[in-house]
Amino acid sequence: MNIDVSTEFIFLIGSFLFFVSMLVGKAGHRFGVPVLLLFLLVGMAFGGDGFGLKFENIQVAQAIGTLSLVMILFSGGLDTKFTEVKPVIGPGVVLATLGVLLTALITGFFTWWLADQICAGLGIGFLTAMLLASTVSSTDSASVFGILRSKGLSLKNNLRPLLELESGSNDPMAYMRTITFISIIQSGGHPNPWVVGGVILVQLVVGTLLGYLLGRLAVMIINHIRMDNVALYPVLLLIQGIFIFSLTYYLKGNGYLAVYIAGLVIGNSKFAHKRTAMNFMDGFAWMSQILLFLTLGLLVNPSELVPVLVPGIVIALFMVFVARPLTVFLCLVPFRNIALRDRVYISWVGLRGAVPIIFAILPLAAGVPGARVVFNIVFIITIVSLVLQGTSLPIVARWLGLAKKPKKYRSFEDFDVEFAEDIKSVMTEILISDETLTHGKNLMELPLPDNTLVVMIKRDEKFFVPTGQTELAIGDKLLVISDNEKALKDSYKKLGISNYSYQRNQ
Repeated sequence: MNIDVSTEFIFLIGSFLFFVSMLVGKAGHRFGVPVLLLFLLVGMAFGGDGFGLKFENIQVAQAIGTLSLVMILFSGGLDTKFTEVKPVIGPGVVLATLGVLLTALITGFFTWWLADQICAGLGIGFLTAMLLASTVSSTDSASVFGILRSKGLSLKNNLRPLLELESGSNDPMAYMRTITFISIIQSGGHPNPWVVGGVILVQLVVGTLLGYLLGRLAVMIINHIRMDNVALYPVLLLIQGIFIFSLTYYLKGNGYLAVYIAGLVIGNSKFAHKRTAMNFMDGFAWMSQILLFLTLGLLVNPSELVPVLVPGIVIALFMVFVARPLTVFLCLVPFRNIALRDRVYISWVGLRGAVPIIFAILPLAAGVPGARVVFNIVFIITIVSLVLQGTSLPIVARWLGLAKKPKKYRSFEDFDVEFAEDIKSVMTEILISDETLTHGKNLMELPLPDNTLVVMIKRDEKFFVPTGQTELAIGDKLLVISDNEKALKDSYKKLGISNYSYQRNQ
């Protein structure tokens, strides 16, 4: 059947795939399945070997992957607080740099040995094995913390900021190694080590400096531009992230490193309409991840995975049980304050996600010999990692005694209110019941703690600002703000109020 592939048809199919992915992702949360894995499977289901949507444009896939990764790294930098990563910046940076190098070397030599001694039919030489290992040498933070949050888990001993710092900053290193080996293979396999080292050094230095300076400049621009439409501020932030990546690339720096550092600088600075812009970027980053995994899923033909299925699984298991643990324990030797169980968990959280598949597209786009085999093996490694490690992260955290239940703050149902980030407070939404009114019918008779205000009341479908003499009625919903959360909760217990929502602002 011939289908007219018009712009409208692309929009129709694209929006449908997004909708299906969101529904599948919501269901997957309940079972602890990595959401991004489900997005990937949706793409595969609708691809050439599934419902027949053929997508073979490597250049378009590369463009989508690059833009999506830029947005994911930029948003990750925006959400990372200096105060949280400062205590773990040493081990985080070592894991993100030396860790990537060791993972690539160990995995590369094993892949070369496997292809040479056992799976000679793969046709993977030493340089190709190192290229493959370079693409899978970084970890994926989005999958890790998506699973932990879905299960209501948080980690002890500053493990979360350490893993976030490593995952957010190790992608540029993996990218540089991937590009380097592509260049070496295309040049005939006889590189000048001084030239290669010089290029990597320049990329790191230029990327770091431009990321910091352009991040500071971005904050100044946002704070000094006065826009009539406040909805444009998040768009301005988005454009600045893309600009920083692109400019750094053309100035011979590492754009991925620059955009992550710029995100760190911007996210830890004060700027106009920050909360709105941050929420926008968070949503845009998630949309980028969905688009990315759908695209990658469509690009893969499951029938092509069969010939490399066994070696792909073997390499994946080697990375999980040998390469990653060995790398982590070697990198953390100087940091004696990190306990053994913490090191074991860090070793297990070597989750591979979207980034390795994006990097595996680069050899395809460059026409590197054996690139399709590399891509298919990387895809299998990612699937195995998401299934094996992704589904077991909460269980392993509990086994090691590193999991703790975080405080839960439910979203408001009737009030859509936010305060500036600098205001340290807690807002609650409470429902007035018969028991509450036994303490008095007027608002001023409620025994609320000091520094606590009822700023708005919803009665039926109307909202109004109360006074101390306002008479309360059963079914009223109160918006309360306080700077003393503990005292407020104690007061609620005395009042018999159990039905309330919290929103913490700190």
